[in-house]
Amino acid sequence: MRVVIMGQAAFGEAVFRRLVSEGFEVVGVSAPAPSGGREDPLWAAAVAAGMATVDTRTFKEVDAQRRWEALQADLCVMAFVTEIIPHEVLEMPRLGTIQYHPSLLPLHRGSSAINWAIIFGRKETGLTVFWPDRGIDTGPILLQRSCPIGPDDTVGSLYFERLFPMGVDAMAEAAALVRDGRAPRIEQDHAKATYEPPCRDEHAEIRWHEPAERLYALIRGCNPQPGAWTPFQGARLRIFDCRLTGLEEPGMPGRVLRVDDEGFEIRLNGGVLRVLRVQPEGGKKMLAGEWAKAVRLQAGYRFR
Repeated sequence: MRVVIMGQAAFGEAVFRRLVSEGFEVVGVSAPAPSGGREDPLWAAAVAAGMATVDTRTFKEVDAQRRWEALQADLCVMAFVTEIIPHEVLEMPRLGTIQYHPSLLPLHRGSSAINWAIIFGRKETGLTVFWPDRGIDTGPILLQRSCPIGPDDTVGSLYFERLFPMGVDAMAEAAALVRDGRAPRIEQDHAKATYEPPCRDEHAEIRWHEPAERLYALIRGCNPQPGAWTPFQGARLRIFDCRLTGLEEPGMPGRVLRVDDEGFEIRLNGGVLRVLRVQPEGGKKMLAGEWAKAVRLQAGYRFR
């Protein structure tokens, strides 16, 4: 079976190498072409393998569409694509296109599926390989795999420790099912669908009066991007690595309880947040203790 791969970054490269290792005839790759910065890993791997390549950002152009169609693929495998691809491009392969999505569809449609699953306090999520249609993550399901969301998971830990390796396995399994003529098309239950917008700064502001578990979920669901933030001296301080303790201490929510070399602790409604890594506006991520020392943060200060 002739396969083309559309994707980017480390996940796209991993899927590419997995399909090649399992004997699929990969005849072309689409990824973001180099444009002055770091070369995309999938693009670099395809070029090194002497593979035909198409810049994913050019698929609205007739020339790119013709070059993609000329590959005469049986199946297109979409592994982490952030561009909007014309539907006619997805229909070019003889057997169509399959796509990876990091949630249990129809839950969490959209580009920030991992963020919102954590922010909403879910205990479980997973991945879906589906047949894309003209909607946003609305196509029929080919297969799904679930995994737990741990109480301290961030977007980074959930993706790299579970959804990434599970996704590579799932894409290889799905491609094999298509090759063998055993791939289902299970309609989603659209009545149960959720769709959230891209998780941005407007969603990431910390409101210190909220319950501790909800606030902690927001911070974890914005780590590493976009980074949950709170105002500090007229700028935004982003909070990344932290831990929620079950301690109950008196005081107003947002009040700094203790400061030490490693970080600082903040009183919440229903717990204490130990902050370990932050990023001041315009600066780099740094140890929270170093930042606190630099700005002379003292116990008793209250974030609002």
